[in-house]
Amino acid sequence: QVQLVESGGGLVQAGASLRLSCVASGRTFSTYTMAWFRQAPGKEREFVAKISWPNGDSTNYADSVRGRFTIARDNAKNTVYLQMNGLKPEDTAVYYCAAGRNYRTASDGRGIDSWGKGTLVTVSS
Repeated sequence: QVQLVESGGGLVQAGASLRLSCVASGRTFSTYTMAWFRQAPGKEREFVAKISWPNGDSTNYADSVRGRFTIARDNAKNTVYLQMNGLKPEDTAVYYCAAGRNYRTASDGRGIDSWGKGTLVTVSS
């Protein structure tokens, strides 16, 4: 397993942009599918985006964020990013970084081995 630490959350107005970062420990980062999930107040955790290993040739997004969010990875820095543009109040949530071995099942959580503790994103209207 890897340890994951997220950063970059904050309070922004609707329409603004934020970039979340997630740094992973260990030397096996490039062998993991990486993903972002989020959990809004009173709601279940939901999939946001995922990126394949080793080079991120494949990505996938939730319909609610496709076209606004971009996931990317930098294996040299053991880091995965989530660029969020055109933020909406409904994007308000705690965002979690996740790592797994199976790209296909990562989006439903089954393929996830490690979770970060989350970073809060608040979007005001």
